Amino acid sequence: MEDELFEGVADTLYIPLSARVYVSKRFPEYFFDPKSLELEGAIPGDSIQRGSNEYTMIASVARYHNLDEMARAYAAEHPACNIVNVGCGLETMFWRVGPDAPSARFYEMDLPDVIDTRRRILGESERDRLIAGDAFDLSWAEGIDVTLPTLVIVSGVFQYFRNADVLGFIADAKKAFADAELVFDATNTKGLEFANKYVRKTGNASALMRCAIDDPAAFAREAGCDLIEVRPFYTAARRILKGKVGLYTRVAMAVTDRTGRAFILHVKL
Repeated sequence: MEDELFEGVADTLYIPLSARVYVSKRFPEYFFDPKSLELEGAIPGDSIQRGSNEYTMIASVARYHNLDEMARAYAAEHPACNIVNVGCGLETMFWRVGPDAPSARFYEMDLPDVIDTRRRILGESERDRLIAGDAFDLSWAEGIDVTLPTLVIVSGVFQYFRNADVLGFIADAKKAFADAELVFDATNTKGLEFANKYVRKTGNASALMRCAIDDPAAFAREAGCDLIEVRPFYTAARRILKGKVGLYTRVAMAVTDRTGRAFILHVKL
């Protein structure tokens, strides 16, 4: 039954899904995710939306809006390529970007229990393969044709680890892939403090964030990578949603972009 679809699923998996549903229904001109909307009736309760606000929902989806654009651009430049989502959860990029990238191969990578849940809820196809493993043990790349141009996407993951762990991941990825680029969302020290203050208020001290990047160019040099782009979170959102969202949301998006509290980092491995 539909209402049993998410039985036993951790909140951390369906919170982003709930945000995609929220924004798709209210602001489809900015972000529209029909696959997530298909699952709306199965998301347990409405506690997520009651415990969130307009800004937090848009903040969650802004990540996907930017990553979708970057994945489409990469596939347009490299038609026969891999697009690898590390820490995929219940992400639905394949259904949003896949139709625009018919020659791309998508891979969804996460912990074994998450992959089991994803397989049950979203399934698997020839063009959208599932890989179970530890994100920081790059042996999972053995299931991918690493000779193809590859875009590695790490969304909502690195913040929970230390900078040294992220640098270690990048070093291993450089060895694993012959021709690859990496995109991931990041925050600076001020943004990290702000986020952890909110997390402490919720009582979830186990979810504190640790990775802060204050100088993206210096970080890329330390990682031995070429810096391709540092993209603010809300450039498109501020343009498209101007006059359509509340004052708090508008101010929060502007401050975040101006101070570099959150951004997408794109590097060549």
